[in-house]
Amino acid sequence: MAKTATVPDREAVPDIPVVRTVEVADLKEVLVKGLSDFKEKPSHILMLALIYPIVGLLSARLAAGYDVLPLIFPLVSGFALIGPLAAIGLYELSRRREKGLEVSWKSAFEIRHSPSIGSIVALGALLMVIFLIWLAAALAIYELTFGAVTPSSIGEFATQVFTTPAGWTLILVGCGVGFLFAVLVLAISVVSFPLLLDRDVGAGVAIRTSVRAVAANPVTMAVWGMIVAGALVLGSIPFFVGLAVVMPVLGHATWRLYRKVVMA
Repeated sequence: MAKTATVPDREAVPDIPVVRTVEVADLKEVLVKGLSDFKEKPSHILMLALIYPIVGLLSARLAAGYDVLPLIFPLVSGFALIGPLAAIGLYELSRRREKGLEVSWKSAFEIRHSPSIGSIVALGALLMVIFLIWLAAALAIYELTFGAVTPSSIGEFATQVFTTPAGWTLILVGCGVGFLFAVLVLAISVVSFPLLLDRDVGAGVAIRTSVRAVAANPVTMAVWGMIVAGALVLGSIPFFVGLAVVMPVLGHATWRLYRKVVMA
């Protein structure tokens, strides 16, 4: 007896997004459009509201004791791991501007009405888990290198890290492990959050599409990752002031990169 295949309801199965191949030269256009979005509706206030409470908490904790010193760099560098989640309001501003919709400060919070809000929350939770695992890994690397001894001052910590063989081992191993975390987050999130804002495809499809986008454009995405990392480092000097501009521009540019890579 012949078997009859069951055809799934097309409305219940999201379309699989088509991924394009883009060139490194396209990143210039992406950044220019991201800067244009920022100039049209400056969003630095949103970033200040996000960044400076975190900086204030770290400063207060540092003033109370130096046991948090080994985690300062992992916390600052690890912020890039949750950056795609922090920038979701910026993606929404770019999306609305692209569609000719009204754009205001409140528009960044319209994501709460998105049909994909459940998937966005789930993907955001995944990034938070990765961030916490990175912090645990960084602390473990420090303790394996120096033991559980807490630095008595910032100067002692700096001397310990930058002038001893153990310190350079910490830097090399820590940066190597951090690079792996960064590659993982880039692969699963470079276009997934913008895709979820644009279409209700589900977190699984969004992540797979992001991975496919990286696989189809390895060099371009590697350069994009380096641009993001370099811009975040520059924006952090001094006292994270530059992040108020760097992060919005990168956020808007990420939406434009999504439009380049994923076919509408």
